[in-house]
Amino acid sequence: MRMTNKIMRNNSAYNINQNKILQDKLTNQMTNQSKIVRPSDDPVVAIRALRLRSNVSTITQYNEKNAEDAKAWLSVTADAMETADAVLTGLYKQCVESADKYETADDLRIHLSQMKQLTAEFYSCANVDYAGRFVFSGFRTDLPVTFTEEDEKRMKDNDNQSLVSYNINESFGFEDISKISYTNYDKLSENMTGVGNPSYPTGVDELHSYEQSVTNDTLYRFRVSYNGLDSLTEKDFEGNDRKLTITLPEYEDTEAATNPPTVYKNVKLEITANGATADANGGIKLNVNVVSAIGPDGKEVTATSTPPLPTTLKDTMAALDVQEFADQEQAYKAIAGDQPTCTGIAFIPSTGELVFSGSFYEENFSEATFKGEDSFHINYDKSTWQNGDINPVHYFNCMESKMISTPGKDPQLRKTAFNTQRDEGRDQDIYYDVGYNQQIQVNTRADEIFVHDVQRDMDDFDHYLKEFEDIEKVIANLTEKQKEYPEDSDEYKDLAERIEGGNKAKAYIREQIHSKFENQITKYKSYMDDTNVAMTDSGTRGSRLELIKTRLTNQQMTFKELQQDNEGIDITEVAVEMTASELTYNAALMATGKIMQTNLMNYI
Repeated sequence: MRMTNKIMRNNSAYNINQNKILQDKLTNQMTNQSKIVRPSDDPVVAIRALRLRSNVSTITQYNEKNAEDAKAWLSVTADAMETADAVLTGLYKQCVESADKYETADDLRIHLSQMKQLTAEFYSCANVDYAGRFVFSGFRTDLPVTFTEEDEKRMKDNDNQSLVSYNINESFGFEDISKISYTNYDKLSENMTGVGNPSYPTGVDELHSYEQSVTNDTLYRFRVSYNGLDSLTEKDFEGNDRKLTITLPEYEDTEAATNPPTVYKNVKLEITANGATADANGGIKLNVNVVSAIGPDGKEVTATSTPPLPTTLKDTMAALDVQEFADQEQAYKAIAGDQPTCTGIAFIPSTGELVFSGSFYEENFSEATFKGEDSFHINYDKSTWQNGDINPVHYFNCMESKMISTPGKDPQLRKTAFNTQRDEGRDQDIYYDVGYNQQIQVNTRADEIFVHDVQRDMDDFDHYLKEFEDIEKVIANLTEKQKEYPEDSDEYKDLAERIEGGNKAKAYIREQIHSKFENQITKYKSYMDDTNVAMTDSGTRGSRLELIKTRLTNQQMTFKELQQDNEGIDITEVAVEMTASELTYNAALMATGKIMQTNLMNYI
């Protein structure tokens, strides 16, 4: 084959260009610190690089974002729980110290004032937020656990009328029936007409039994989670009568002519004040109607079903003496005593109590019957809300009724149901993805720590404080009247007897308060235990998250090293190659120049 100068020039130009391409490649590698610029440079490296970059990006998201966010959430939650635990510890110590360290109502008031401040701080912890999200509110992170001052203003119109009402369904077990004591000392003030002017019936000596007239009765009650409930004498936003609904776990129809008696489950009672009449004891006689029940065959029976509700069941419940009282003292007085004026249940909306006597309790409640899964359901309305009240949407199956005002239009009623598939908010756990197919719960629900009973227990203390203040006032008034009479007068002796009765009543009330403090020591200990369990669960999740973060950090470093090994260059090696390429390039230019200087014409 004949080799011409043109062929030699073309080959030289091609080889020099290939050398420049190599130099360009090495220059790009030095500049980008990467082996390849485009996938075609090395398909194997490119495919492996895509996989490693995806791994690094995913792990970085888990480690530096998700896990860090979860860690911060858990940290904020832990701090709030520690504060709540410290508050409960303070309340516990107050009860231990206060049980026997008060002599007067003023002393007790000081102790309770301190406990109220601690209680307010306890619920303040529930509204802790992280980056604008309330940590104890479950999925509803935009809603605080308790209503705020802004909420209180928002839920009222310009005339201070409520714009928001909740219909709340609350469940109770047999163990939720609690005992309370009531001291009646009314006779101490009987036949007293004006200061220093007692008016007695014939026979002063017959009145000298005041000490025996002071009674102390044990009552039983259901205490719902809120006070300030709506009275059944009021109308709802739609103008309908308000209702109190009670569902009994079961009822044995002993009035029916069946042997054995028919047992009905989930007997739903509807209590209304429609056409109700006022009683002389200060209560309002309410109407009781059976709405439905589950028969022995497991089917629901109503007034219109086939078969319908038995007449014996309806008549028995309709005859039940249920009364509503505006005043707690009047309600207790009507229930207590050997001859109560309310023989059934006293409903007290202002305190959120359903109270009944010991005899009614023994006749209608059986511990053996109401154990296990059986529960009572009480459905009630509450429209008056204040700063610090717990928002029921975080705890209960409830219906919110809200009046929406639009300029130029009539107010519209909007109803929203919450937690319809459950009684309490126990399925709102928030999980963060912190690894491949790996999640961790970051939130603690409000119902695990911030129970309603902490505030409701303070309501009981307020009641006992009022009783203590009242009996001290009675004794002080009697003592002042006694000074107006000679010591040998019948009036003086009578007042002395009254004072003796007052001291007996005061001793009863002091004993009630003492027992309340002792019970609260146990209850606060229980609240502390629940808080500690929640803190332990959260701390365990935090420890697990630390282990996950350690593993993620190691994985992140490993994958970055693999990525560097796959894509990165050895700068020394590339520098040597570039130097060699430059030398080769310069040598090629010199050789090509010499060859191109001569041709065939030089020899012709």
